[in-house]
Amino acid sequence: MTILDSSAPHRPYPVRVTAELDDNLSRWLWLVKWFLAIPHYLVLCVLWLAFVVSSIMAFFAIVFTGRFPRALFDFNLGVMRWTWRVTFYAYGALGTDRYPPFTLSDVAGYPAHLEVDYPERLSRGLVLVKWWLLALPHYLVVAFFVSGGIFAAGAATDHPQPFLFSGGLVGLLVFIARLALLFTGSYPRSIFDLVIGLQRWALRVAAYAALMTDAYPPFRLDLGGSADGTGPAATPRGPAHDPTSQAHLPAAPRALRRVSVVTVVGIVSGALGAMALAAAGALWAAKSTLPDDDGFFSAPTATCQVDTYAITSEPIRLHFSGVGGLTPSALLGDGKVTVRSHDGAPIFVGIANSRSVDTYLAGVARSTMVPERRFGDGSPAICDSVDGVAPGPAPASLPIWMKFAQGNGSQTITWPFREGDWTVVVMNPERSQGLDVEVDAGATLPGIKVVISVLMFMAAALLMLGLAVGLGSAAASRSERRSESTADSNTA
Repeated sequence: MTILDSSAPHRPYPVRVTAELDDNLSRWLWLVKWFLAIPHYLVLCVLWLAFVVSSIMAFFAIVFTGRFPRALFDFNLGVMRWTWRVTFYAYGALGTDRYPPFTLSDVAGYPAHLEVDYPERLSRGLVLVKWWLLALPHYLVVAFFVSGGIFAAGAATDHPQPFLFSGGLVGLLVFIARLALLFTGSYPRSIFDLVIGLQRWALRVAAYAALMTDAYPPFRLDLGGSADGTGPAATPRGPAHDPTSQAHLPAAPRALRRVSVVTVVGIVSGALGAMALAAAGALWAAKSTLPDDDGFFSAPTATCQVDTYAITSEPIRLHFSGVGGLTPSALLGDGKVTVRSHDGAPIFVGIANSRSVDTYLAGVARSTMVPERRFGDGSPAICDSVDGVAPGPAPASLPIWMKFAQGNGSQTITWPFREGDWTVVVMNPERSQGLDVEVDAGATLPGIKVVISVLMFMAAALLMLGLAVGLGSAAASRSERRSESTADSNTA
């Protein structure tokens, strides 16, 4: 992939994408654009279904005649043009606050345009392979930076659906632009140029895959809002940016000065603060809704049916000594294991030091439940079994257990987490062979409160920092613009 060098001449591509960044974009309108654009999304759902039908008709027309019927071509171009305007308005670029028109035609006064040269002849052979085989390298590239965006999905799957948010690199860049708008009131020019370059690449691939041209899309990132990136990036709209004015010449340096290191710090701080706040909220919601009546967070139920004498957990390794005074009980609280027998047989369940368990069950036929290899989908857990002999004494007769319970029906043990390596053991009390059980495990996790408190403190600090930096940057920007305006007036 190459990034365009304006000094290097190249052949214009028949798909031309242009865009102009509006001046004075609203700091807040982007919060509701998803709602405002809903009428367009509903219409586009229908139009893209018609686009698929039209493309299929065009496919056969090209195969038999070598021509793309002009009416079908104009319709498909109109759908893509409409989609590009909505994408530019909404979360594919956020480049304008002007509401998109409901039309398939090009609108001269709107800041986003798409044109595709009508091909007089198309290859009958290429039409068979270009939309799926030849375009595959581009699909892989576009998936990286558009990743589920409307154009890549529409061209690659033949089931296009408009998305409220295009993911991948474009989504990340537009998200950063949102934060910049929120804190500084301006859209960073460099981000805009890159977003338009990425969307231009995706639209070129979409037109090629939609059979509208035989010219293979270049692996080239043409930055900026002009048709091919060779000219200067489209200038912000408004009288203050009249290209015939001398005041327009230093506009780019002024914008670059406003997007300073301090501004970037404010944006990053605000983003991290929002992420910390969201994480704290998610943990608080989990703390309030997930525990059972006894306050335990439980893992998905696991079932295990084996022909061995014992089922053991993998060692629970708890080593916190010397780590800031932390203890397992302070972070994890109490543990609980409940075991139920499917066949009604009596059950023994206990927890002991892992070394003592290994000594007791040395050479015994047993199974180890592997929790990371089950996914809570109701299927039996994976139990790795080893052959061996029957155990010696009955488990309840041994003094190794920190806690144990045995009897008919459901058996539950609870214990405080302690330093060391611990293993849970399930057996028949009389050491008979064969187990068919259901196991629930959980913990009280008091450390969640500490984590929530830390996240809330971080969120408050970062959001306050981001707000302070944003307000300070905005004030400095206004002061700079007033100074420049005064200097321009004096010069005039």
